[in-house]
Amino acid sequence: MAKIVIFDSGFGSLSVIRAMQKSTKSEIIYFADQVNFPYGKKTKSQLFSIITQTIDLLKNKFNPELIVVGSNTPTLLLEKIFTPNIIGVLPPLKEAVKKSKTNHIAILSTKSVIKSNELTNYIKKNLPSKKVKVKKIDVSSLVDLVESGKFITNQKLCRRIIKKTLNDVFSQNNIDVATLSSTHLSFLSSLLYEEFPFITFLDPAHEVANKVAKLMSKKRSNKNSLRIFSSGNINRFQKQLRKIGIRNKVNFLSLQRS
Repeated sequence: MAKIVIFDSGFGSLSVIRAMQKSTKSEIIYFADQVNFPYGKKTKSQLFSIITQTIDLLKNKFNPELIVVGSNTPTLLLEKIFTPNIIGVLPPLKEAVKKSKTNHIAILSTKSVIKSNELTNYIKKNLPSKKVKVKKIDVSSLVDLVESGKFITNQKLCRRIIKKTLNDVFSQNNIDVATLSSTHLSFLSSLLYEEFPFITFLDPAHEVANKVAKLMSKKRSNKNSLRIFSSGNINRFQKQLRKIGIRNKVNFLSLQRS
């Protein structure tokens, strides 16, 4: 059975898992590193320490064929940690350019990514034309709405914060395509489309799922399975998951070596 470990700082990986389960059958181990949420507000050195420690722990404990870092932030900021067996999530910039009619697109991501040289270089590398303008938008407040569970319990608040965060910047910059370059944001997709029906929001999870399917093509399983671990409050996380229809037991996993 193909064994895949996927992790990020909380809810985000679930959006990638949903896409993965549609494209290939495998045993998935999901680690929500909630004690270190949010990755997007960590310094690069802090993030390097957290991610490398987590990868070592997950390798030793589960011995997976593949590890997916289900977060755009470490994928962009820590390029050197990735190998053929460790993959990440990147903004689907080339797809955004193809879909844009105004040549004005937005990247919605966390604070540390938006301010990074790595994102600036990624944009330069993946833009086919200087005619395309990219607006980088810090949506850390929207990521917080997902991780706190407010996207389930208080959608009125979510709509208000989404509108406050994005309305002016979208209209002033003629944006028609935006990448959801935090995996948490996919849980706000329906609300984003309600507020901005004429903007296309691109979820990077589908690209990751296709890559995983290719890498695991010779190791496919007969059925999907999912085990869930968290470094945070497992009871609270369990309740949040049940509200979105996931009833798998949540197990505690500490990053501290015993």
